[in-house]
Amino acid sequence: MPGVAPAMLCCVMANGGGGSGRVRGFPTHGVWRRPGLRWTDALVAAALLGLLYGVLRLAPALNAPFLPDTAPSTVSTDPVHLPYYAARSLLRMFAALALSVLFTLAYATVAARVRRAERVMLPVLDILQSIPVLGFLSITVTAFLRLFPGSVLGLECAAVFAIFTAMAWNMTFALYASLVSQPADLDAAARLMRLTRWQRFWRLDVPSGMIPLIWNGMMSFGGAWFFLAASESLSVLGHHYALPGLGSYAATAIRAGDLGQVGLAIAVTAVLVIGVNALFWRPLTVWSERFRMDEVPPAERVTSRSLVLDILRRSAVPGLLARPLRPAATALDHATRPLGRTPRAAGPAPRTRGGPRVLLPGAAAVLAALAGWRALAYLHDTVGLGELGHALGLGALTLARVVVLVAVATLVWVPIGVWIGLNPPVTRFAQPVIQVLAAFPANLLFPFAAAVFLAWHIPLNLGAVLLMALGAQWYILFNVIAGAAAIPADLREATASLGVRGAVRWRTFLLPAVFPAYVTGGITAAGGAWNASIVGEVVQYGDHTLTATGLGAYITEATANGEVPKILLGISVMALYVVAVNRLLWRRLYALAETRYRL
Repeated sequence: MPGVAPAMLCCVMANGGGGSGRVRGFPTHGVWRRPGLRWTDALVAAALLGLLYGVLRLAPALNAPFLPDTAPSTVSTDPVHLPYYAARSLLRMFAALALSVLFTLAYATVAARVRRAERVMLPVLDILQSIPVLGFLSITVTAFLRLFPGSVLGLECAAVFAIFTAMAWNMTFALYASLVSQPADLDAAARLMRLTRWQRFWRLDVPSGMIPLIWNGMMSFGGAWFFLAASESLSVLGHHYALPGLGSYAATAIRAGDLGQVGLAIAVTAVLVIGVNALFWRPLTVWSERFRMDEVPPAERVTSRSLVLDILRRSAVPGLLARPLRPAATALDHATRPLGRTPRAAGPAPRTRGGPRVLLPGAAAVLAALAGWRALAYLHDTVGLGELGHALGLGALTLARVVVLVAVATLVWVPIGVWIGLNPPVTRFAQPVIQVLAAFPANLLFPFAAAVFLAWHIPLNLGAVLLMALGAQWYILFNVIAGAAAIPADLREATASLGVRGAVRWRTFLLPAVFPAYVTGGITAAGGAWNASIVGEVVQYGDHTLTATGLGAYITEATANGEVPKILLGISVMALYVVAVNRLLWRRLYALAETRYRL
């Protein structure tokens, strides 16, 4: 019988094959042979054991004794310590990434599914995105030190939280945009299959948002490298602390003006970036292609490969580790059934009428007015109300730099991103290169840039735009590449068969198709540029300190001097500018992308 496995045919009937006998199956010889230990299993097991051993070796240092008055403010720049520093920095980065993923899954899902919560959560996310890393450090370092008195764990938690604030907001915006633009037919299928909220989350929402989540997670991870020095070499409220890590090593070398040691830090960081990309992000991006929903012809499919992913797929170790988790997943599936099913489509629901529509905004307005009044009173009693006008003027200068940066990055990277995304061979070659460039912490190059600015007499008021762009422009490029690659093949074939070419093709097809992805990249690039102004408007090189006129330099100097009123004022003004621009520009572009340019 063709098509039937030999093992299914190898059976006889008891009692000579009589109909009343019991069927007994005899497996073939191959079934009795247990598969031996494959080299892939040994390699994966050794890698996991090595990773576990490294974490256990680092664990005692995370709970070492710590006294704020005698804590070191610098770290040794002896190159022999660089491997240890690299391990400590990587542990902080991945701890912050894990927290960011958990925050993103929870926050973006609630914001996309609950209309009333969305009206509050999106403005809060705008404000959180607008607060610079130094602002979070100023608030949280003292709190974490009190939470873990006498232990360096408090300082470690503050550093991890600071890195988390450099990752989470971009990932949350990306997943939220994916959820609200979810195709209506998938939503209808989920409701037709009567999936519970929990089942829908894991079987539809997370898979449909996996590609933007991984790509923006990779971008956020790269952006966190940018702020690693500020997170490990802390200068808060007049106190200076240094945690062992690549960021603090680079900060110490930059303050000493030793470009050789800065070059060593750059070399080690480059090795780490390439290694993390090859061992972690590259396998994830290749694996995420399984969640692509459009049908791409084989000739146009980007056949990306990852050696690490191939080894994991051939190994039985991941399956063995996942096997004990399956009963827990089944139990959660049953336990969450009382949560009910999703009653509506994925996108925002129509606005409610009546009391809640009036009471909630009214209560928020009253609370905002009270908070503003108290803030003005505190400002009047400390630095005077005249400082508010000064900070607003500095914010306007930084806003001008952000606008120039986003405009130039749009003109440069949108055409390049569309070209890369529409050409699979180019995408296959460009993806790993761009991933490494985007993940590299450009602020390590700032001392060399400062040397060039000094030699060529370039003012930092102009050079700060370039320095900020090094850390923010990649958000636009990555999202445009992803948006162009996601254009359905049938639409591309239709435009080609109709003979649409040149400027008409760009205006009527390509730009509208990548517009939702560009909006996500634009808002995160703008937020990244505001954050980058903290380190881009004040650059130190040995005994030379270049300072631009702007809000980022204002916050940096206030943080270094421990001037709490100015820190709060600078953060508040930056949040005001970011929220205003997001509400007046980017939110309207988001709505336009959802209603008019949704594929």
